[in-house]
Amino acid sequence: MPPHQQTSSWVLYESDASKETPEVPPSAEQRKWQVVWRNVILFALLHIGGVYGAYLFLFKAMWATRTFAVFLYICSGLGITAGAHRLWAHKSYKARLPLRILLTVFNTIAFQDSALDWARDHRMHHKYSETDADPHNATRGFFFSHVGWLLVRKHPEIKAKGNTIDMSDLKADPILRFQKKHYMILMPIACFLMPTYVPTLWGETLWNAYFVCSIFRYVYVLNVTWLVNSAAHKWGSKPYDKNINPVETKPVSLVVLGEGFHNYHHVFPWDYKTAELGNYSLNITKLFIDTMAKIGWAYDLKTVSTEVIEKRVKRTGDGSHEEWGYEDIHGVQEKVCQD
Repeated sequence: MPPHQQTSSWVLYESDASKETPEVPPSAEQRKWQVVWRNVILFALLHIGGVYGAYLFLFKAMWATRTFAVFLYICSGLGITAGAHRLWAHKSYKARLPLRILLTVFNTIAFQDSALDWARDHRMHHKYSETDADPHNATRGFFFSHVGWLLVRKHPEIKAKGNTIDMSDLKADPILRFQKKHYMILMPIACFLMPTYVPTLWGETLWNAYFVCSIFRYVYVLNVTWLVNSAAHKWGSKPYDKNINPVETKPVSLVVLGEGFHNYHHVFPWDYKTAELGNYSLNITKLFIDTMAKIGWAYDLKTVSTEVIEKRVKRTGDGSHEEWGYEDIHGVQEKVCQD
């Protein structure tokens, strides 16, 4: 295959890395959008409320309310990053019962579908990355991959390929089954009612509490999560594989608790860090998982050896890696040509 051609590797778990996996070139069928106007109206109203909530957050709300909103942002963010993404979608580590319950609560606060549905869509995203079977196919543009995919009918390929995703491991978890079964009861309580009620305990107005801790916080978490699908597939470097769309973007990692090292993640999706970096400055989720491991709630944390990373960087990287950069890669390519 020509070295410039982009491909999807189908890799989801560590066991996939040693298999011959089919390569699917990026594609986007030209088709007329079937707009779901109900979703358009709901998201428009939600974002208007989010902007108003941001104003109240900055200028009207009590400091305790602002602090609580940030706390909820971190909790709901971890419900996506440490829970739905790293634990359930990729099985990059294992969690004992208390942590699984905690992450399910956090995930319900986030209101981005049940963990089962979120993980299914994300597994689709990796197995059929940048094709019409990818729910938020980035080859359709920034707006589509950010929010547009939620405003139109799903492409038929998503439903057609959906049965290729094995979800039996997650369906076997009674906690996830309970969340999905009772989601329409649990979600309003966790995402909207509880965040609105708690600030009133220290004297905040119900109005401010609702728009700051429920609406603004929810809209903010939604959009920073969507940045992984949009910005992290468009603007940044590709030190691990220059032939795929996902990129490394530190600003996204900062606001999405460590999920912006996306070029690395698509190459090594089973790494619980979702990054090569070992520090916590831009990876709060790693800090959280490491902390859970220290108290025994998380275990079997999977990662990738330096040797494997170095070989991949030198074989397919774009030369931007801090340690094995352009000169190393250029030298390897020259040696291959000479041989």
